[in-house]
Amino acid sequence: MATHDIDKAKATYSSFMNALKWAVPIIAIITLIVVMLIAD
Repeated sequence: MATHDIDKAKATYSSFMNALKWAVPIIAIITLIVVMLIAD
């Protein structure tokens, strides 16, 4: 039973990291655009 929980945890962690890999650059780009708009 414990190995099944570990497999589920690894799958959840993997999907979370995959989402984070896409979310962080997108958030950085949006932040950069907002900062440039405010600076003008």
